[in-house]
Amino acid sequence: MSKSKNQEGLSVKKEEDFSEWYNQVCLKAGLAEYSTVKGCMVIKPLGYSIWENIQKNFNKIIKSMGVRNAYFPLFIPESFFKKEATHAEGFTPEVAWLDKEVTGGEEKLAVRPTSETIMYDSYSRWIRSHRDLPLRINQWCNVVRWETKATRLFLRSREFLWQEGHCVYATAGECVKETIEYAKRYKKFIEEFLGIPILIGAKTDKEKFSGAETTYSVEAIMPDSKALQAGTSHDLGNNFAKAFGIQFEDKDKKLKYPFQNSWGISTRLIGALVMTHADDKGLVIPPKIADEKIVVVPIRFEQDKKVLVKSREIVKRLSKYNPILDERLEVTPGYKFNEWELKGVPVRIEIGPKDLEKKECILFFRDSLEKKVVKIKDLEKVVSQELIFMQKRMFEKAKKVLESKLDTAESLEELNKKIKQGKIVLVPLENSKEVEDILKDKLEGVKTLNRPFKQPNLINKKCIISGKSAAYWVYVGRSY
Repeated sequence: MSKSKNQEGLSVKKEEDFSEWYNQVCLKAGLAEYSTVKGCMVIKPLGYSIWENIQKNFNKIIKSMGVRNAYFPLFIPESFFKKEATHAEGFTPEVAWLDKEVTGGEEKLAVRPTSETIMYDSYSRWIRSHRDLPLRINQWCNVVRWETKATRLFLRSREFLWQEGHCVYATAGECVKETIEYAKRYKKFIEEFLGIPILIGAKTDKEKFSGAETTYSVEAIMPDSKALQAGTSHDLGNNFAKAFGIQFEDKDKKLKYPFQNSWGISTRLIGALVMTHADDKGLVIPPKIADEKIVVVPIRFEQDKKVLVKSREIVKRLSKYNPILDERLEVTPGYKFNEWELKGVPVRIEIGPKDLEKKECILFFRDSLEKKVVKIKDLEKVVSQELIFMQKRMFEKAKKVLESKLDTAESLEELNKKIKQGKIVLVPLENSKEVEDILKDKLEGVKTLNRPFKQPNLINKKCIISGKSAAYWVYVGRSY
């Protein structure tokens, strides 16, 4: 059988051309394709199944915290954006607008880049009393950011999918506490389910979300030494409450402004998964986030029907793992092996006539590329254990890569040297937007990432730019 171009394996290696390799994995594994609409992508069933599992599992986490899902309009009146000046200014370059001719003479409408303003208009009607708080709402939706830069599958596109949580509290303390907690939940979720180690901390004032008091981020470090912002959680104070007239009557019958936060993760997590775990054979999906965890490949079953019968029996026994049975006759077993390795199915089960005689089968593990002979009667127990082992192996391997890329520097010269070595570097900095501008000018493409919660000692530490007393240690590096 001849192969189409899309069915061929990867033509570049991860270490030789990371950008092209990433693109090929996304396209050839069948995660997504470029849309005919410029700057947009089509998420194919395999890619969307990963997103569905992210939704399903993260929904359990947030619902345990009292969060409920809702849905708000895609279109936002221009007047809503103008209510919070800093927020409006921060998003203006990325907003796609429908002008008055399109809206029928009404005011201009923005296509949702984020939903603070449209949601808080509703909150101003929903919240009247302290009994209405805390209010915890999340929505899973699409957003549009009118990118002018080159787009990349999952990492940067004009439209993408995400969840955005928006909560309201009676006190600043409760708001800050939960804002940090959502960031911690992101870290735990991404590490446990996607197998990607995370750096968690607060953004600097220059890099925080427009309109926020403080932004907390979870940063994943990719094999090419670039950081990928995997999720954010924003303490909004009561800036938006004042702008939208959200007030509540407290227990003393006094009107007060509440405090709010917003937090989100997006389909760029799929891009992070690809870059972290995929190899020169293709995609590698962590078992916890894989929809189909097993593929069963019967060998020479056209000559021995018993092999096919046993394979179907195995699929039935392992049904909770949503196994695939590949009983195609028009391609060779080797072709099937390559195809399922490209698509990243965690475990392959091979069984042929000789295996059947011995009452055995062969397990192949996608992450380690190793094989193991297993008695058919022991399959349930062994598969369950091996999927757990695989999830742990993948995380530990990624963690070692992260640790190898972290370093510290206490001078601009030392920082420059370590950035060139492909490091993410922890440095002492003054709390100053001007200092960060100078950093970007001196080291092209380098920016602050986040300030770790656990700060090293700052006694006698000087800012590497200004030479003044440092306010904090912050990770810096190149990023997506």
